[in-house]
Amino acid sequence: MDFKQLRAFLTIAETGSVTRASEVLHIVQPAVSRQLRLLEEDLGTRLFHRGRHGMEPTEAGSILIDRARRVLRELDQARDEIRPKPGALTGLVSVGLLPSTSDLLAAPLVCRLKELHPYLQVNVTVGYAGHLRQWLDNGEADVALLYDIRPSTALAVQMLLEERLYLVGPSQAGLRADIPISLQEVVNHRLILPTPPHGLRVLFEHACAMAGMKFVVSAQTNAMSVQKDLVIQGQGFTLLPSAAIYLDLAQGRLSASPIADSVLCRKIVLARRAGRHTSAQIHALSEALFTLIRTTVAEGLWPDADWLADKQYLSPA
Repeated sequence: MDFKQLRAFLTIAETGSVTRASEVLHIVQPAVSRQLRLLEEDLGTRLFHRGRHGMEPTEAGSILIDRARRVLRELDQARDEIRPKPGALTGLVSVGLLPSTSDLLAAPLVCRLKELHPYLQVNVTVGYAGHLRQWLDNGEADVALLYDIRPSTALAVQMLLEERLYLVGPSQAGLRADIPISLQEVVNHRLILPTPPHGLRVLFEHACAMAGMKFVVSAQTNAMSVQKDLVIQGQGFTLLPSAAIYLDLAQGRLSASPIADSVLCRKIVLARRAGRHTSAQIHALSEALFTLIRTTVAEGLWPDADWLADKQYLSPA
């Protein structure tokens, strides 16, 4: 098994055709077929079968796709670090954002990196905290935003901010940002919540358990957009931080009131894998995201967020 074989394999998987793969790779079709055949002989199994939509991965092929992508990504990053373009950062970096922060941060982050490092490519992925932690662990994300986590030798983290949660209802509910409500008022509503073990769901369940309160779940979902749409349709109320609803409030689609209970606050940290060399590329991504969030909070664009960091993000190891 070598890297040429893996690149040929991944290109076939992405294009669904040996012919199109040869065009992408700029090599003749027999050479692509030969690389695939050598890889299959080395592994002792078929990696594709021909279906109605072209070359479709077998079960073994599907397993190899994820592994091969990580291997080649690590190789490309190493090449960029060892042989950088003079005076400029190149290569690919990946950042993981929480769904509730993506609307606020994704576009400004990409624009900021483009201004500072025009040759640096950024891959933005959005997922719940559990998924982001997994992507950090397996190398699919270089930097990610997470909820406050238990101390771990596997991650290097920087505390960023703390924000209150809001009870969110349809616009006609008349909830107001300047009138906090109690946890007891929250549990009186039918609730639309994230599926467990989402961090906000765990936080809310813990607060209710400590207060001896029960609540009724009208619906649960793993998509924040569905969560908000169900509220707009009058199917119940939900819990979200201000960063997730600031556009909806401005457009009059939703109304919201902060929850007075201090237990219902979430802390957000910036995390990367520990115990490995931090490249200039990853450091640049970390600094850009850290600075963007600090500026966003300082300018009042992240309502009800308290800035907790008192120094810059971890410098390269």
